Amino acid sequence: GQRRPWFGQGPKAEPFDVVVVGGGGTGAGIALDAATRGLRVALVEQADFGAGTSSRSTKLVHGGVRYLEKAFWGLDYGQLKLVFEALAERKTLLENAPHLSHPLPIMTPCYKWWEVPYYWAGMKMYDLVAGTRTLVPSRFLSTAASRHDFPTLAPANSQGESLKGTIVYYDGQFNDSRLCAALVCTAAQYGAAVANYCRVESLLEGPDGEAAGVRCKDLLSGKEFEVRARVVVNAAGPFSDGVRRLADPGTAKLIAPSAGVHITLPDYYSPDTTGLIVPKTKDGRVVFLLPWQGFTIAGTTDSSSDITLRPRPSEREVGFILEAIRDYLTVDVRRSDVLSAWSGIRPLALDPGAQDTASISRDHVLLQDAKGLITIAGGKWTTYRSMAEQTVDFVLATGKVRASGECVTERLPLLGAAGFTPTLFTDIAQTYTVPHRPGAIDTRVAKHLARAYGDRAFEVTRLAEELGLGRRLARGHPELEAEVVYAVRHEYCRTVDDFLARRTRLLFKDVRATSEALPRVVELMGAELGWSKAECRSQRALGESLIRDFSLQSPQS
Repeated sequence: GQRRPWFGQGPKAEPFDVVVVGGGGTGAGIALDAATRGLRVALVEQADFGAGTSSRSTKLVHGGVRYLEKAFWGLDYGQLKLVFEALAERKTLLENAPHLSHPLPIMTPCYKWWEVPYYWAGMKMYDLVAGTRTLVPSRFLSTAASRHDFPTLAPANSQGESLKGTIVYYDGQFNDSRLCAALVCTAAQYGAAVANYCRVESLLEGPDGEAAGVRCKDLLSGKEFEVRARVVVNAAGPFSDGVRRLADPGTAKLIAPSAGVHITLPDYYSPDTTGLIVPKTKDGRVVFLLPWQGFTIAGTTDSSSDITLRPRPSEREVGFILEAIRDYLTVDVRRSDVLSAWSGIRPLALDPGAQDTASISRDHVLLQDAKGLITIAGGKWTTYRSMAEQTVDFVLATGKVRASGECVTERLPLLGAAGFTPTLFTDIAQTYTVPHRPGAIDTRVAKHLARAYGDRAFEVTRLAEELGLGRRLARGHPELEAEVVYAVRHEYCRTVDDFLARRTRLLFKDVRATSEALPRVVELMGAELGWSKAECRSQRALGESLIRDFSLQSPQS
């Protein structure tokens, strides 16, 4: 986790083959793909890795049930191809990062008789498109069996129609920001030079007028530096157009930003192993209710958005989600139960070849911009690996760089995956000596460490034992003090935001617990990074402002 692996790249130093701008899922995936093909890669990110869209997703690894429905009714082969590709990648992601992902059964409730054959046929088609990559075949559950598996499911809806049964299908669920961190750390293991909090200020130009690297500003030290490279790849998500304008100030817009809001609710809103899909809300969207990290998350909305690093949810959007799930649950759905709320910006890509802006694609767009800048935009988390593969193929097709090998990422376990098994938590529990009290580790803590770090969990417990950092950061939550030190030393964690929101998920789960953990996190990070008292105060203020964002308080309250 060293700070700047290539500061002071001298004027005579060999340029990188590729510099990737943007350290979200797509950019990190490209850095890993390129590094494993033997290319010399640099990755720069203006905030933290995954800080934008990549940490604020629905946490599903999915083919897209609703895209399949659109493909069927619209006889749209393009949509069907998207689903087919995504379902293949879904299985690949679950195999390459088994510690950070798992299959999740999701129920589709049927309150009208015709919905049973309709959704059953739809989910069987989903299985058929997945073929050998099916996780578990979908099935029909009777009303009694559905209520047994999902006790809080309403026996009748607000129109008085009784539950006729449910169709259960399977998709993947994952820890998005930790997957992004795993991609970055794995890329670094393969030789990529990576840095967060480095904002691209301008493009460097070669003698031929083509982009030959980037000029960056280190936002933590204020220093500026150059990263020279033969090819510049723009994977900046919602910020892609800003990077494209550095090559051509008059370039046409490529990104149509759309905000999606999610909320976190107590675990009793859903069983801990089954999700629920509300297939049709009042505005025609689907809303998911999913168990995640010992809580329940619900979302999402779809509204136009400004492009900002810190999008904030609105009360109206939170109200919309609560209203959408209210009709399907026996729980008294209350605004006061919302433990955290967040907004993420989907960087939907406009088709640059289309005549009108209505042709927004959920697919990705890969193109060569002015000055030879290569831009990848759109897509979704599930297909990050195939998008990265296509981007590196595109880079190689320019002829500016040569790889020493083929793409290997389809069967490349990410950091933490190699020694992971579903029973790893038992090994953690039996080998860890709790430093501050007699007795064994709490099983919930052992499971948390296994699921967050895979086989790297033993390094976390080693730090806990050696430094006496085995206490929990917040009551009722499994995160340990040692995780702070691990994140700083091994995962490029530089601010309290990085730790509370992305290396752990406390901020997304429960703002009150985050508030409780904040002082100790500042203290531990300050000791590791040598913060002054003023910097500690500034970091604490940053943490408090994030807590306000996620609890929907106004900035000044």
